[in-house]
Amino acid sequence: MEATIKAIHFDISDKLTAFVNKKIDKLCRRFDAITGAEINMRLIKPEAAMNKEAQIRLTVPPAADLFASKTADTFEEAIDLCIQALEPQLEKVKGRK
Repeated sequence: MEATIKAIHFDISDKLTAFVNKKIDKLCRRFDAITGAEINMRLIKPEAAMNKEAQIRLTVPPAADLFASKTADTFEEAIDLCIQALEPQLEKVKGRK
């Protein structure tokens, strides 16, 4: 499984990269149909509370790509919220097989 992480309007730290990779790997172990993941993290201007947005797009053939986008105070929280939103979508795809 290939995961691509993009940071928009900020420099991503190694700690945040490791956190994202850990979460995506855990998701891929639960749902082996995932073949790719694209993670975009964006710092929304102007700086205020709730200014960190995370978007995750999962490739799950033969279904259409699954997508979730969430905004939170931290990137870690936004990633967790995206994964929580993607899990029911993955369960639906898993149930169709």
